[in-house]
Amino acid sequence: MPEPPHRRRPRYPGRNPRRFDDRYKERDPARFPETVAKVVAAGKTPAGTHRPILVAEVLEALRPAPGLLAVDATLGYGGHAAELLPRLLPGGRLVGLDADPVELPKTEARLRALGFGEEVLSVRRSSFAGLPKVLAGLGLARADLLLADLGVSSMQLDDPSRGFGFREDGPLDMRMNPLHGLPASQLLARLTEDRLATLLAENADEPRAAEIARALVAARSRAPIVTTHALAQVVREAVEALPARLPGEEADDAVRRTFQALRIEVNDELGALRALLAALPGLLAPGGRAAILAFHSGEDRLVKRAFQSGARAGVFAAWSREPVRPGPEELRANPRSRPAKLRWALRAEAAVPVAV
Repeated sequence: MPEPPHRRRPRYPGRNPRRFDDRYKERDPARFPETVAKVVAAGKTPAGTHRPILVAEVLEALRPAPGLLAVDATLGYGGHAAELLPRLLPGGRLVGLDADPVELPKTEARLRALGFGEEVLSVRRSSFAGLPKVLAGLGLARADLLLADLGVSSMQLDDPSRGFGFREDGPLDMRMNPLHGLPASQLLARLTEDRLATLLAENADEPRAAEIARALVAARSRAPIVTTHALAQVVREAVEALPARLPGEEADDAVRRTFQALRIEVNDELGALRALLAALPGLLAPGGRAAILAFHSGEDRLVKRAFQSGARAGVFAAWSREPVRPGPEELRANPRSRPAKLRWALRAEAAVPVAV
């Protein structure tokens, strides 16, 4: 058979192409490091990557040292894990979990390429709610360190095929695991107006929850809402049609909060967080440390209450009553870090019987 004619790759469309598929240089940092460096210098996150947040603060909270067993319950792009692993050697080990079957193999390959073999890095596809089962399957009892970076990663937000964002149009999916559960489009088609308003208020602190829920129900009665642009348009028009605006109110802010609320519900993120917090005392060795990065008030409230309750019960010897927030330098370099809140807890040295 004759070989197909050679076709040149499309010319790179400008310094900062808008479409995700056009940003092939950003998504190939090994071949185009200068392009990636320019994007980072501009305070942006290169497409297909993720910039870890509060790295120095996480390391200070966890205090990794040689010989310790650490868990990264939300491996993501692997940025925090890449900082933890060298500090655990020699003799230490890290167990990394992530529910995303699309990104997890890429992350594991990056960490393996840094020289971390199976003897020091165990990667498993699971949500953090399944951490007790993962540790038991590895023959491990309790960890010395545990990190959970909640929320969604930049490489998921930027890829329109995943449906997490609205910069480009794509299917309204939002599932961390595209092979499991209902996509956001089907969830949106089933929820009552009252339930939608409750989700918007509880999962995203949306001040216009009732108005947006009413608009979504009216819009879906005319045609199914199955794409990210369709959802964004309904929310944007609903806010812009209101007779009076709240101080500083922007329609796109309401769109972001609506996407966040639906994503949290699609993936049962708060349910998984509750399961992790309930199991946490039994997962940490005496003297062990936990650090959790939250990105909205509902998550942070759950973490704060769990740490506070554990301290009162004598399970935790210390905890961060005030969250650690990104400083001005990090906010300039990575605007996506703005909502992050880090809290930590120290497991009491004396073993306290805990039901897991």
